[in-house]
Amino acid sequence: MKPKDIPDIEAKALQLYTVLMRASNTLTEKLHRHLLDHRLSISQFGVMEALYHLGSMCQKDLGTKILKTSGNITLVIDNLEKRNLVKRMKDRSDRRRVSVTLTDSGQDLIKRIFPDHSRTASEIFSVLTPEEQQTLKVLLKKLGLANA
Repeated sequence: MKPKDIPDIEAKALQLYTVLMRASNTLTEKLHRHLLDHRLSISQFGVMEALYHLGSMCQKDLGTKILKTSGNITLVIDNLEKRNLVKRMKDRSDRRRVSVTLTDSGQDLIKRIFPDHSRTASEIFSVLTPEEQQTLKVLLKKLGLANA
């Protein structure tokens, strides 16, 4: 039901936003449910997954990659470092630059949990045909880029 003082085009946009956010919240919860078993936050998993697939990265690039501010990424890495899942290393040529890499323990953990994560993502999107998945990807990218 739409309030009388909102134009139809705005009401439809608000409804679309609500549907998008509900779907996003549901999918995020389902996809990351397994992280609780490993005492990892979504951000911590994001850092480990990025390092696992892309290799060592500077802290700033990691923050950009997983959409976290510099202060937040520092805390995320601090907490992973306390658990010996990542380590920081100063760049020899630029001591202001700090590179982050997975430890052996971190490598072992992400290798164990990533396959289930990947399978769950595949299951989530299996309700859409490959063509629908591609269309959704294109539309969401268009929406994101137009509003960045």
